Amino acid sequence: MTSDTPKGAGGAARETLDETLERWSRLAGESSIVDADLYNRYDVKRGLRHVSGKGVLAGLTQIGDVVGSAAEGDSYVPVPGELVYRGIDINDLVSGFQADGRLGFEETAYLVLFGQLPSPGELRLFENQLAALRVLPRHFVHDAVLRMPSRDVMNAMARGVLALYTRDENPDDTSVPAVLRQSLQVIATMPLLAVYAYQAFADQFQQRSLVIHRPEAELSTAENILYMLRPDSSFSDLEAKVLDLSLVLHAEHGGGNNSSFTAHVVSSTGTDTYATIAASIGSLKGPRHGGANIKMVRMFDDLKEEVDDWDDKEEIESYLLRVLNKEAFDGSGLIYGMGHPVYSVSDPRTIILREYARDLASAKGVADEYRLLTRVEAIAPSAIAKARTVYKGVSANVDFYSGYIYRMLDIPEELYTPLFACSRSVGWCAHRIEELANNGKIIRPAYKSVADRRKYVPFGER
Repeated sequence: MTSDTPKGAGGAARETLDETLERWSRLAGESSIVDADLYNRYDVKRGLRHVSGKGVLAGLTQIGDVVGSAAEGDSYVPVPGELVYRGIDINDLVSGFQADGRLGFEETAYLVLFGQLPSPGELRLFENQLAALRVLPRHFVHDAVLRMPSRDVMNAMARGVLALYTRDENPDDTSVPAVLRQSLQVIATMPLLAVYAYQAFADQFQQRSLVIHRPEAELSTAENILYMLRPDSSFSDLEAKVLDLSLVLHAEHGGGNNSSFTAHVVSSTGTDTYATIAASIGSLKGPRHGGANIKMVRMFDDLKEEVDDWDDKEEIESYLLRVLNKEAFDGSGLIYGMGHPVYSVSDPRTIILREYARDLASAKGVADEYRLLTRVEAIAPSAIAKARTVYKGVSANVDFYSGYIYRMLDIPEELYTPLFACSRSVGWCAHRIEELANNGKIIRPAYKSVADRRKYVPFGER
């Protein structure tokens, strides 16, 4: 197959379509490269982060706080990580609902959205409202999800959220009452979109039976995910408790994480809720943001194959060094699940999940794997220090255990990041409301052009 594109200025030789696209790709790539020295000359904060790793202050929020350092004189020093929802430390929140033997995601969602803990009566009302909204008409499920199976569940979820726009009688209303109504709809239906999109994927691309379970009103969000996902709808109390905890820990992470910042940026344009959440889903899909837990479990599988003696710390370190030197696993040079832009001493979510990963591993009969995982967590920081220049501490982040927990819950890899999205939709909606309520300016940072000025060349002289 040939294109009509002439090769070279003379146009005598013809090139194939593949050759044309390759040439255009080379041109696009070469013309996009900016001299790295220019970033220093113009003091550009790449990634909106200072050299120290601390984020550039771009806004104010009352929703969540992520703490990894503290002021000491004129500088900042690393401290054990803290995650705070509406002023409440995540450890206190988790301890509170678990002390009562309750699941906590719905209480957490109420707190993040409304800025205060619900009374028992308010919590029941909130749970009932989510249950009432946790319904999608058969024709919507068929047309918006099942008829267009996607190889990526996150893309299918984004499309499903955009389709919710068509069911809203006033979708472009950006008043707080309207956006709250839309937010509750999104939070309630995201788990359905995720599970149904996965079932469509499994049917179309894995030739598995299509099983669709409707959610049960009396079940929580975590329980309904397991109920809808599993063919027999069965799950244990421990499984529901661990999944619920994972949802709680992923619900919010400040306004500076990429997907929540996306919610602020897109909301600042005045667009609708569904477009905003779809944009945040697209952000979270990226492997640098929400997809690292899949890489982590795959790396762990490779480690189990490559390391003969799981008790030999030197053999484990040797494998990790080969990973860092791009000689093992995927050649990226990354130990997935290690390191975080804010947390350096510790990630509070990791500390909480580690304990429940142990309990789940014991219940599932894979305690030996859990012990190996904790050894990797302990050895990885020193291995990284041997292979890299480390400017701050390195510790395991939430992905280190979340993917492993999903694996033990028999959740397919295709749903790891979508479950993250189901949880983080709470934070996205809260940040959208905050952006709109404060009537801020459209978010538009500056980019300096460093291209040389050129003369226009007449068509016949090129």
